[in-house]
Amino acid sequence: MIEKIKSLGLVSQIIIGIILGVAIALSAPEMAKSLSLFGDLFIKGLKAVAPILVFVLVAASIANQKSDSDANIKPIVGLYFLGTLSAAMVAVLMSFAFPTILTLELAGANANPPQGLSEVLKTLAFKIVDNPINAIMTGNFVGILAWGIGLGIALKHANESTKNTVQDMSNAVSSIVRLVIKFAPLGVMGLVANTVATTGFDTLSEYSRLVVVLVSSMLMIALIINPLIVFAVTRKNPYPLVLTCLRESGITAFFTRSSAANIPVNMALCKKLNLHEDTYSVSIPLGATVNMAGAAITITVLTLATANTLGIDVDFTTAILLSLVASVAACGSSGVAGGSLLLIPLACSLFGITDDIAMQVVAIGFIIGVIQDSAETALNSSTDVVFSAAASHFVTSDE
Repeated sequence: MIEKIKSLGLVSQIIIGIILGVAIALSAPEMAKSLSLFGDLFIKGLKAVAPILVFVLVAASIANQKSDSDANIKPIVGLYFLGTLSAAMVAVLMSFAFPTILTLELAGANANPPQGLSEVLKTLAFKIVDNPINAIMTGNFVGILAWGIGLGIALKHANESTKNTVQDMSNAVSSIVRLVIKFAPLGVMGLVANTVATTGFDTLSEYSRLVVVLVSSMLMIALIINPLIVFAVTRKNPYPLVLTCLRESGITAFFTRSSAANIPVNMALCKKLNLHEDTYSVSIPLGATVNMAGAAITITVLTLATANTLGIDVDFTTAILLSLVASVAACGSSGVAGGSLLLIPLACSLFGITDDIAMQVVAIGFIIGVIQDSAETALNSSTDVVFSAAASHFVTSDE
Protein backbone atom coordinates (compact mmCIF):
# COMPACT_ATOMS: atom_id res chain seq x y z
CA MET A 1 0.00 0.00 0.00
CA ILE A 2 2.82 2.40 0.87
CA GLU A 3 4.46 1.71 -2.50
CA LYS A 4 1.17 2.39 -4.30
CA ILE A 5 0.73 5.67 -2.43
CA LYS A 6 4.32 6.67 -3.24
CA SER A 7 3.64 5.99 -6.94
CA LEU A 8 0.73 8.46 -6.96
CA GLY A 9 1.14 12.12 -7.86
CA LEU A 10 1.59 14.80 -5.20
CA VAL A 11 -2.00 16.04 -5.46
CA SER A 12 -3.39 12.51 -5.00
CA GLN A 13 -1.14 11.99 -1.99
CA ILE A 14 -2.32 15.29 -0.48
CA ILE A 15 -5.98 14.30 -0.95
CA ILE A 16 -5.26 11.03 0.88
CA GLY A 17 -3.58 13.08 3.62
CA ILE A 18 -6.70 15.27 3.92
CA ILE A 19 -8.99 12.24 4.23
CA LEU A 20 -6.75 10.64 6.85
CA GLY A 21 -6.51 13.94 8.76
CA VAL A 22 -10.29 14.31 8.96
CA ALA A 23 -10.74 10.65 9.92
CA ILE A 24 -8.19 10.87 12.72
CA ALA A 25 -9.68 14.15 13.99
CA LEU A 26 -13.15 12.62 14.23
CA SER A 27 -12.09 9.29 15.74
CA ALA A 28 -9.18 10.35 17.98
CA PRO A 29 -9.16 14.14 18.65
CA GLU A 30 -6.28 14.03 21.15
CA MET A 31 -4.11 12.10 18.74
CA ALA A 32 -5.07 14.54 15.98
CA LYS A 33 -3.82 17.50 18.03
CA SER A 34 -0.48 15.80 18.50
CA LEU A 35 -0.23 15.34 14.73
CA SER A 36 -0.03 19.12 14.41
CA LEU A 37 3.71 18.62 14.89
CA PHE A 38 3.92 17.23 11.34
CA GLY A 39 2.10 20.24 9.93
CA ASP A 40 4.22 22.71 11.90
CA LEU A 41 7.45 21.02 10.84
CA PHE A 42 6.38 20.99 7.19
CA ILE A 43 5.45 24.69 7.11
CA LYS A 44 8.56 25.70 9.04
CA GLY A 45 10.66 23.68 6.62
CA LEU A 46 9.12 25.43 3.63
CA LYS A 47 9.46 28.85 5.22
CA ALA A 48 13.08 28.11 6.06
CA VAL A 49 14.07 27.34 2.48
CA ALA A 50 11.76 29.81 0.69
CA PRO A 51 13.79 33.02 1.37
CA ILE A 52 17.07 31.42 0.26
CA LEU A 53 15.32 29.84 -2.72
CA VAL A 54 13.95 33.18 -3.92
CA PHE A 55 17.32 34.89 -3.49
CA VAL A 56 19.42 32.35 -5.38
CA LEU A 57 16.81 31.63 -8.07
CA VAL A 58 16.35 35.28 -9.01
CA ALA A 59 20.09 36.05 -8.87
CA ALA A 60 21.02 32.94 -10.90
CA SER A 61 18.24 33.47 -13.44
CA ILE A 62 19.18 37.10 -14.17
CA ALA A 63 22.93 36.43 -14.09
CA ASN A 64 22.63 33.60 -16.62
CA GLN A 65 20.00 35.23 -18.81
CA LYS A 66 21.06 35.37 -22.43
CA SER A 67 20.55 38.41 -24.60
CA ASP A 68 18.20 36.38 -26.81
CA SER A 69 16.30 34.98 -23.81
CA ASP A 70 12.55 34.42 -24.02
CA ALA A 71 12.06 36.01 -20.61
CA ASN A 72 9.57 38.87 -20.58
CA ILE A 73 8.47 40.00 -17.13
CA LYS A 74 6.67 43.26 -18.00
CA PRO A 75 3.48 41.63 -19.39
CA ILE A 76 3.29 39.37 -16.33
CA VAL A 77 3.67 42.29 -13.90
CA GLY A 78 0.90 44.10 -15.80
CA LEU A 79 -1.37 41.08 -15.42
CA TYR A 80 -0.51 40.87 -11.72
CA PHE A 81 -1.70 44.42 -11.08
CA LEU A 82 -4.75 44.06 -13.35
CA GLY A 83 -5.78 40.90 -11.52
CA THR A 84 -5.31 42.46 -8.09
CA LEU A 85 -7.30 45.59 -9.03
CA SER A 86 -10.06 43.46 -10.58
CA ALA A 87 -10.26 41.43 -7.38
CA ALA A 88 -10.68 44.55 -5.24
CA MET A 89 -13.46 45.85 -7.52
CA VAL A 90 -15.27 42.50 -7.46
CA ALA A 91 -15.05 42.62 -3.66
CA VAL A 92 -16.66 46.08 -3.71
CA LEU A 93 -19.55 44.81 -5.87
CA MET A 94 -20.07 41.73 -3.68
CA SER A 95 -20.00 43.84 -0.51
CA PHE A 96 -22.64 46.18 -1.94
CA ALA A 97 -24.79 43.27 -3.12
CA PHE A 98 -24.49 41.34 0.17
CA PRO A 99 -23.81 43.83 3.00
CA THR A 100 -22.42 42.22 6.14
CA ILE A 101 -22.81 43.10 9.82
CA LEU A 102 -20.02 42.10 12.19
CA THR A 103 -20.13 41.38 15.92
CA LEU A 104 -17.44 43.66 17.32
CA GLU A 105 -16.95 42.44 20.87
CA LEU A 106 -13.52 40.91 20.42
CA ALA A 107 -10.51 42.30 22.25
CA GLY A 108 -8.16 44.29 20.04
CA ALA A 109 -4.96 42.58 19.07
CA ASN A 110 -1.59 44.07 19.97
CA ALA A 111 -0.21 45.34 16.67
CA ASN A 112 1.20 48.40 15.01
CA PRO A 113 -0.67 48.68 11.72
CA PRO A 114 0.22 51.34 9.12
CA GLN A 115 -1.55 54.67 9.58
CA GLY A 116 -1.75 55.74 5.95
CA LEU A 117 -0.82 54.93 2.38
CA SER A 118 2.31 57.07 2.62
CA GLU A 119 3.47 54.96 5.55
CA VAL A 120 2.94 51.76 3.56
CA LEU A 121 5.00 53.14 0.67
CA LYS A 122 7.67 54.31 3.12
CA THR A 123 7.77 50.84 4.71
CA LEU A 124 8.12 49.24 1.28
CA ALA A 125 10.99 51.59 0.46
CA PHE A 126 12.81 50.64 3.67
CA LYS A 127 12.19 46.95 2.96
CA ILE A 128 13.86 47.32 -0.41
CA VAL A 129 17.08 48.68 1.15
CA ASP A 130 17.09 46.19 4.01
CA ASN A 131 20.29 44.31 4.82
CA PRO A 132 20.22 41.12 2.70
CA ILE A 133 21.06 38.84 5.64
CA ASN A 134 18.35 40.44 7.76
CA ALA A 135 15.91 40.23 4.85
CA ILE A 136 16.49 36.48 4.55
CA MET A 137 16.33 35.95 8.32
CA THR A 138 13.07 37.91 8.72
CA GLY A 139 11.38 36.75 5.52
CA ASN A 140 11.39 40.23 3.96
CA PHE A 141 10.66 39.07 0.42
CA VAL A 142 10.63 42.60 -0.99
CA GLY A 143 14.21 43.06 0.22
CA ILE A 144 15.18 39.56 -0.92
CA LEU A 145 13.84 40.27 -4.41
CA ALA A 146 15.63 43.61 -4.56
CA TRP A 147 18.98 42.07 -3.58
CA GLY A 148 18.45 39.06 -5.84
CA ILE A 149 17.71 41.28 -8.82
CA GLY A 150 20.60 43.61 -8.01
CA LEU A 151 23.09 40.79 -7.56
CA GLY A 152 21.85 39.06 -10.72
CA ILE A 153 22.30 42.22 -12.79
CA ALA A 154 25.81 42.72 -11.37
CA LEU A 155 26.75 39.11 -12.08
CA LYS A 156 25.66 39.37 -15.73
CA HIS A 157 29.13 40.83 -16.34
CA ALA A 158 30.94 38.10 -14.36
CA ASN A 159 32.92 35.33 -16.02
CA GLU A 160 31.22 32.07 -16.95
CA SER A 161 32.71 30.09 -14.07
CA THR A 162 31.16 32.50 -11.55
CA LYS A 163 27.82 32.31 -13.30
CA ASN A 164 27.99 28.52 -13.27
CA THR A 165 28.75 28.56 -9.55
CA VAL A 166 25.67 30.70 -8.90
CA GLN A 167 23.57 28.36 -11.04
CA ASP A 168 24.96 25.32 -9.17
CA MET A 169 23.96 26.98 -5.88
CA SER A 170 20.46 27.53 -7.25
CA ASN A 171 20.21 23.88 -8.31
CA ALA A 172 21.44 22.73 -4.88
CA VAL A 173 18.84 24.78 -3.00
CA SER A 174 16.14 23.54 -5.40
CA SER A 175 17.13 19.95 -4.58
CA ILE A 176 16.64 20.63 -0.86
CA VAL A 177 13.25 22.17 -1.61
CA ARG A 178 12.14 19.13 -3.59
CA LEU A 179 13.05 16.98 -0.61
CA VAL A 180 10.92 19.11 1.70
CA ILE A 181 7.99 18.98 -0.76
CA LYS A 182 7.97 15.18 -0.61
CA PHE A 183 6.70 15.50 2.97
CA ALA A 184 3.71 17.64 1.90
CA PRO A 185 1.07 14.87 2.29
CA LEU A 186 2.23 14.11 5.84
CA GLY A 187 2.33 17.81 6.70
CA VAL A 188 -1.14 18.45 5.26
CA MET A 189 -2.52 15.46 7.19
CA GLY A 190 -1.22 17.01 10.42
CA LEU A 191 -2.60 20.45 9.59
CA VAL A 192 -6.07 19.13 8.72
CA ALA A 193 -6.25 16.79 11.71
CA ASN A 194 -5.33 19.55 14.17
CA THR A 195 -7.69 22.11 12.60
CA VAL A 196 -10.73 19.82 12.63
CA ALA A 197 -9.98 18.49 16.12
CA THR A 198 -9.42 21.97 17.57
CA THR A 199 -12.11 24.08 15.89
CA GLY A 200 -14.65 21.55 14.63
CA PHE A 201 -16.85 22.16 11.61
CA ASP A 202 -19.21 24.74 13.09
CA THR A 203 -16.74 27.22 14.59
CA LEU A 204 -17.24 29.68 11.76
CA SER A 205 -21.05 29.65 11.84
CA GLU A 206 -21.28 33.09 13.45
CA TYR A 207 -19.37 34.63 10.57
CA SER A 208 -20.77 32.41 7.83
CA ARG A 209 -22.14 35.33 5.78
CA LEU A 210 -18.77 37.08 5.82
CA VAL A 211 -16.99 33.87 4.83
CA VAL A 212 -19.47 33.30 1.98
CA VAL A 213 -18.89 36.83 0.60
CA LEU A 214 -15.11 36.42 0.82
CA VAL A 215 -14.95 32.96 -0.71
CA SER A 216 -17.54 33.78 -3.39
CA SER A 217 -15.51 36.82 -4.44
CA MET A 218 -12.37 34.69 -4.66
CA LEU A 219 -14.18 32.02 -6.68
CA MET A 220 -15.46 34.70 -9.09
CA ILE A 221 -11.90 35.87 -9.65
CA ALA A 222 -10.52 32.34 -10.03
CA LEU A 223 -13.27 30.98 -12.30
CA ILE A 224 -14.58 34.04 -14.20
CA ILE A 225 -12.30 37.10 -14.12
CA ASN A 226 -8.95 35.28 -14.43
CA PRO A 227 -10.19 33.15 -17.35
CA LEU A 228 -11.45 36.31 -19.09
CA ILE A 229 -8.03 37.95 -18.65
CA VAL A 230 -6.27 34.83 -19.93
CA PHE A 231 -8.60 34.64 -22.94
CA ALA A 232 -8.00 38.33 -23.73
CA VAL A 233 -4.24 37.66 -23.77
CA THR A 234 -4.06 34.25 -25.46
CA ARG A 235 -7.34 34.05 -27.45
CA LYS A 236 -7.55 30.42 -26.35
CA ASN A 237 -9.83 28.43 -24.03
CA PRO A 238 -8.47 29.48 -20.60
CA TYR A 239 -10.06 26.79 -18.43
CA PRO A 240 -7.60 23.92 -18.96
CA LEU A 241 -4.81 26.19 -17.69
CA VAL A 242 -6.88 27.74 -14.89
CA LEU A 243 -8.19 24.42 -13.57
CA THR A 244 -4.74 22.81 -13.74
CA CYS A 245 -3.27 25.65 -11.69
CA LEU A 246 -6.07 25.49 -9.13
CA ARG A 247 -5.63 21.74 -8.77
CA GLU A 248 -1.83 21.52 -8.66
CA SER A 249 -0.99 24.86 -7.01
CA GLY A 250 -4.17 25.99 -5.27
CA ILE A 251 -4.68 22.83 -3.21
CA THR A 252 -1.23 22.87 -1.62
CA ALA A 253 -1.41 26.65 -1.09
CA PHE A 254 -4.81 26.22 0.59
CA PHE A 255 -3.24 24.12 3.34
CA THR A 256 0.19 25.72 3.68
CA ARG A 257 -1.47 29.19 3.77
CA SER A 258 1.73 30.79 2.50
CA SER A 259 2.40 32.11 -1.00
CA ALA A 260 6.11 32.11 -0.22
CA ALA A 261 6.06 28.51 1.00
CA ASN A 262 4.22 27.47 -2.17
CA ILE A 263 6.90 28.88 -4.48
CA PRO A 264 8.57 25.47 -4.99
CA VAL A 265 5.23 23.93 -6.00
CA ASN A 266 4.62 26.72 -8.51
CA MET A 267 8.13 26.42 -9.93
CA ALA A 268 7.59 22.70 -10.53
CA LEU A 269 4.20 23.40 -12.16
CA CYS A 270 5.71 26.03 -14.47
CA LYS A 271 8.33 23.51 -15.54
CA LYS A 272 5.59 20.96 -16.19
CA LEU A 273 3.76 23.55 -18.34
CA ASN A 274 6.95 24.04 -20.40
CA LEU A 275 7.32 27.71 -19.53
CA HIS A 276 10.67 29.37 -20.07
CA GLU A 277 12.80 29.01 -16.93
CA ASP A 278 14.28 32.51 -17.29
CA THR A 279 10.76 33.88 -17.02
CA TYR A 280 9.14 31.82 -14.29
CA SER A 281 12.21 31.80 -12.03
CA VAL A 282 11.63 35.55 -11.66
CA SER A 283 7.85 35.88 -12.11
CA ILE A 284 6.90 33.23 -9.52
CA PRO A 285 8.94 34.69 -6.60
CA LEU A 286 7.79 38.15 -7.69
CA GLY A 287 4.16 37.00 -7.76
CA ALA A 288 4.43 35.59 -4.23
CA THR A 289 5.24 39.14 -3.12
CA VAL A 290 3.11 41.45 -5.28
CA ASN A 291 0.32 39.36 -6.87
CA MET A 292 -2.23 39.50 -4.06
CA ALA A 293 -5.75 39.31 -5.49
CA GLY A 294 -6.97 37.37 -2.46
CA ALA A 295 -5.47 39.92 -0.09
CA ALA A 296 -7.19 42.76 -1.97
CA ILE A 297 -10.52 40.96 -1.56
CA THR A 298 -9.95 40.38 2.16
CA ILE A 299 -8.97 44.01 2.82
CA THR A 300 -11.90 45.41 0.81
CA VAL A 301 -14.64 43.09 2.13
CA LEU A 302 -13.67 43.38 5.81
CA THR A 303 -13.29 47.16 5.58
CA LEU A 304 -16.70 47.65 3.95
CA ALA A 305 -18.25 45.23 6.47
CA THR A 306 -16.80 47.36 9.28
CA ALA A 307 -18.17 50.55 7.73
CA ASN A 308 -21.57 48.90 7.29
CA THR A 309 -21.56 47.72 10.91
CA LEU A 310 -20.87 51.27 12.13
CA GLY A 311 -23.58 52.74 9.90
CA ILE A 312 -21.10 54.66 7.75
CA ASP A 313 -22.59 55.50 4.35
CA VAL A 314 -20.04 54.56 1.69
CA ASP A 315 -20.82 55.78 -1.81
CA PHE A 316 -19.66 53.84 -4.85
CA THR A 317 -16.98 56.38 -5.78
CA THR A 318 -15.38 56.12 -2.34
CA ALA A 319 -15.59 52.34 -2.56
CA ILE A 320 -13.68 52.42 -5.87
CA LEU A 321 -11.02 54.55 -4.16
CA LEU A 322 -10.90 51.88 -1.47
CA SER A 323 -10.31 49.24 -4.15
CA LEU A 324 -7.32 51.21 -5.45
CA VAL A 325 -5.88 51.56 -1.96
CA ALA A 326 -6.53 47.86 -1.28
CA SER A 327 -4.71 46.92 -4.49
CA VAL A 328 -1.63 48.95 -3.56
CA ALA A 329 -1.73 47.76 0.05
CA ALA A 330 -2.17 44.13 -1.01
CA CYS A 331 1.05 44.33 -3.03
CA GLY A 332 2.83 45.12 0.23
CA SER A 333 1.24 42.35 2.26
CA SER A 334 3.41 39.53 3.48
CA GLY A 335 3.64 36.25 1.59
CA VAL A 336 2.93 34.28 4.77
CA ALA A 337 -0.23 33.19 6.56
CA GLY A 338 -2.40 36.11 7.71
CA GLY A 339 -0.18 38.67 5.98
CA SER A 340 -3.06 40.79 4.65
CA LEU A 341 -4.96 41.26 7.91
CA LEU A 342 -2.78 43.97 9.48
CA LEU A 343 -3.40 46.14 6.40
CA ILE A 344 -7.14 46.32 7.18
CA PRO A 345 -6.67 49.32 9.54
CA LEU A 346 -5.03 51.20 6.66
CA ALA A 347 -8.17 50.79 4.53
CA CYS A 348 -10.42 51.52 7.53
CA SER A 349 -8.63 54.84 8.03
CA LEU A 350 -10.22 56.07 4.78
CA PHE A 351 -13.54 56.16 6.64
CA GLY A 352 -12.22 57.56 9.91
CA ILE A 353 -12.55 54.20 11.67
CA THR A 354 -10.27 54.05 14.71
CA ASP A 355 -7.54 51.46 15.12
CA ASP A 356 -9.30 50.07 18.21
CA ILE A 357 -12.30 49.05 16.11
CA ALA A 358 -10.19 48.06 13.09
CA MET A 359 -8.07 45.74 15.20
CA GLN A 360 -11.22 43.99 16.42
CA VAL A 361 -11.95 43.28 12.77
CA VAL A 362 -8.40 41.96 12.38
CA ALA A 363 -9.14 39.60 15.28
CA ILE A 364 -12.25 38.38 13.44
CA GLY A 365 -10.04 37.87 10.41
CA PHE A 366 -7.85 35.52 12.38
CA ILE A 367 -10.89 33.60 13.60
CA ILE A 368 -12.19 32.99 10.07
CA GLY A 369 -8.64 32.53 8.80
CA VAL A 370 -9.11 28.76 8.78
CA ILE A 371 -11.09 29.31 5.56
CA GLN A 372 -10.37 32.94 4.55
CA ASP A 373 -6.58 32.82 4.62
CA SER A 374 -6.50 29.37 3.03
CA ALA A 375 -8.76 30.41 0.15
CA GLU A 376 -6.89 33.71 -0.22
CA THR A 377 -3.53 31.98 -0.51
CA ALA A 378 -4.89 29.39 -2.94
CA LEU A 379 -6.12 32.20 -5.21
CA ASN A 380 -2.93 34.24 -4.91
CA SER A 381 -0.55 31.37 -5.54
CA SER A 382 -2.43 29.66 -8.36
CA THR A 383 -2.86 33.01 -10.13
CA ASP A 384 0.93 33.45 -10.15
CA VAL A 385 1.19 30.46 -12.49
CA VAL A 386 -1.94 31.35 -14.48
CA PHE A 387 -0.62 34.79 -15.42
CA SER A 388 2.96 33.63 -15.93
CA ALA A 389 1.73 30.97 -18.34
CA ALA A 390 -0.72 33.27 -20.12
CA ALA A 391 1.87 36.01 -20.71
CA SER A 392 4.58 33.51 -21.68
CA HIS A 393 2.42 31.81 -24.27
CA PHE A 394 1.31 35.18 -25.60
CA VAL A 395 4.91 36.30 -26.03
CA THR A 396 5.87 32.99 -27.63
CA SER A 397 2.99 33.17 -30.09
CA ASP A 398 4.02 36.68 -31.09
CA GLU A 399 7.52 35.50 -31.80
